[in-house]
Amino acid sequence: MTKSHKTRLAPAVPKTSRHIPKAPTVSRRSQIDSFLVMEVMRAAANEEAQGKDIIHLEVGQPGTPAPAIARQAIAKALERETLGYTLALGITPLRERISQHYRQTYGVNIPFKRIIITNGSSAAFILAFLATCDEKEHVAILEPGYPCYRQILKALGQIPVSLTTHEQNRWMPVKQQIEDIPYDIKGLLVASPANPTGTMITPDRLAELCELCEKKAMWFYSDEIYHGLSYGSEAVTALKFNDNAIVINSFSKYYSMTGWRVGWMVVPEFLVTSIERLAQNLYISPPAASQVAAMGAFEAIEELEANKKAYAKNRDLLLNELPRAGFPKIAPADGAFYLYCDISHVSEDSQAFAAQMLREIGIAATPGIDFDAINGRKFIRFSYAGTQSDIIEAVRRLNTWSRLSAMK
Repeated sequence: MTKSHKTRLAPAVPKTSRHIPKAPTVSRRSQIDSFLVMEVMRAAANEEAQGKDIIHLEVGQPGTPAPAIARQAIAKALERETLGYTLALGITPLRERISQHYRQTYGVNIPFKRIIITNGSSAAFILAFLATCDEKEHVAILEPGYPCYRQILKALGQIPVSLTTHEQNRWMPVKQQIEDIPYDIKGLLVASPANPTGTMITPDRLAELCELCEKKAMWFYSDEIYHGLSYGSEAVTALKFNDNAIVINSFSKYYSMTGWRVGWMVVPEFLVTSIERLAQNLYISPPAASQVAAMGAFEAIEELEANKKAYAKNRDLLLNELPRAGFPKIAPADGAFYLYCDISHVSEDSQAFAAQMLREIGIAATPGIDFDAINGRKFIRFSYAGTQSDIIEAVRRLNTWSRLSAMK
């Protein structure tokens, strides 16, 4: 007689021993801070989505489009060119035109082969740090300063070292600060005109820092993206004092081409091949269309100088009216298009202050902690790159807000 067959069940697995798949991990190098100005922009956009009228003084965005000649150049190129990949170093005519710019503007002779076109200045900083620093090497940066320096270095596994600048030194570093750093520094980064303060380094101090870097075999990185936007003495390039300086510039600010994402860097000849290989692998090439437009931008000086005059009027208006509105202490506004205002008499939480200002009077501004994690809580940055009508309306709102605040 055939035995009946029963289905055999697998023994139950205790809940505690069941395999739970683990999620892939996120890299440590990606755990960097937000760029707060972008967070402010998002908060402002949310307010606008609810129908509120927002004045944007938070971002260094020119209120003018790319120059007409630049736009015409790209329109013509679209009809006759494929605008495909270019060489990783950029198109030769643009590199030659930038070389001419250095001769005419600064009186320095820079062969075009030392000039590299990049995907905005942001890519130039990445290329510069990768080509000159290994992991865990130190780079000195200034506070307050552009926050992305710090975050790029951290993401690359390098170590940013903060040098706190002070009002008595016009928010620029002094030689002794670098000499007092207790460990090896691979490079020093200085921006002039600076973001967020708008201050400029004097030629004498720039020369002194360049000389110190040469003496110590340190890299000197010079952020010159706000050159062309100064309201007194003209900015001086670090290349006048240190031929091995790495200079980074951009078509974003003076040339009103932020969204075109095209910049350049000047490097010593012995560094070109290393940067070229990095650029090939990371970016392939800068945008062809933007390079064509950049060629045209160099021929638009009359239009660009008119833009600069508009910024100067906005600057003068704010310098006159902000003290009346309750912002009496402002960093020297030598260049760029920012005013860095001390708010310590009314708040020591710049992020909360900026959020309140956005919520109550519809003005978006950047909290100082974006530029200085400690002392920046006492500062707010206003950009005056927008239209004059926006600046006038901002002043009106700030005056009303300050008077109401004083009455509470």
